[in-house]
Amino acid sequence: MKRRLIIWLMAIITFCIFSYLINPFDPAWEGYLDTPLKMIIEDLLWVFFFSVIISEVSLFIDRILNKLLPWKNRTVKRLLIQGGLQIVGSILIVIVINFIIESTSDSIPDMDARKEYTLLGQWVATNIVISLIISAFNTVDYLLENWKKTAEEAAQHKLRASKHKQAAMAAELQALKLQIDPHFIFNNLSVLSELILEDQQLGYEYSEKFARVYRYLLVNSKKDIIVLEEELRFLDSYIFLIEKRIGQGVIFKIEIQEEYRAMYTLPLSVQLLVENAIKHNQTSKAHPLEIEIYTTPSGELVVSNTVLPLINKPDSSGVGLTNISARYEILGYTKPVIEKTEDKFMVKLPLI
Repeated sequence: MKRRLIIWLMAIITFCIFSYLINPFDPAWEGYLDTPLKMIIEDLLWVFFFSVIISEVSLFIDRILNKLLPWKNRTVKRLLIQGGLQIVGSILIVIVINFIIESTSDSIPDMDARKEYTLLGQWVATNIVISLIISAFNTVDYLLENWKKTAEEAAQHKLRASKHKQAAMAAELQALKLQIDPHFIFNNLSVLSELILEDQQLGYEYSEKFARVYRYLLVNSKKDIIVLEEELRFLDSYIFLIEKRIGQGVIFKIEIQEEYRAMYTLPLSVQLLVENAIKHNQTSKAHPLEIEIYTTPSGELVVSNTVLPLINKPDSSGVGLTNISARYEILGYTKPVIEKTEDKFMVKLPLI
């Protein structure tokens, strides 16, 4: 109803302005303000009556066409048909009202045919202009509402797509995390079974350390990131397992600057790189594998190892570097940098 009242008011204002502009030199305007109040009120009532009728007819035409010929189907055809119906409707309103007035009123002053047709033409023109303005207003309002609805639907679609993508990324990240468990278990259970056969006491001690390390793995592998200090404490326990498993065939050098210990890295990322280094290189007392873990001034955690290729290369499960790079990418962080020379293999993990 609020919208309808605005259209009525707009029609009344347009009717008054256009009625004056169409013939501003008409003698009737000169003494109009001196006209009796009763006649002015009657004129205003007629203006209100005509404006309401024109407005309602215009709105009725728009509603019908919105159902039968929506704007989104045939825009040009809709525009032409709507304009034509508005003009025809305005002419019919003038004809009908003029006929009613002439049939029911006895106080209409006599005037020559030329002036009568001129006034009738002015009335028709005024009604057509009002009708087209109302139609344009209604059309713009309809198109704006439709655009707003389309924009909201597009935003909702984009939001749903973003949620689906986020859910898919979360599922992929969880799958990557779960890859760590069988990789870790397989290697250490194999060693444990051998140690138990050789030295039961050492096997028991190894199983205790292994349980402690695996408990850490279960708790922290589900996290997206972890403080580097915690990862280093886990690495100390993990190195114990490696030393018992390989002996003097591997040498660790760890130098982590104090200011970087409070930064974050991916859980078990260093463990995976160490495990891969051992898996793909020779580890002997005569030529031990050297693994260096240190930080750089640019905020990177570097895991570097000497290259001592195995004669028979083992099958790769694809867990190591692929896993770490994929997790960095899914979480939206800078991917690790991999550098390889003839005697060095280096992975730079960005600290978060």
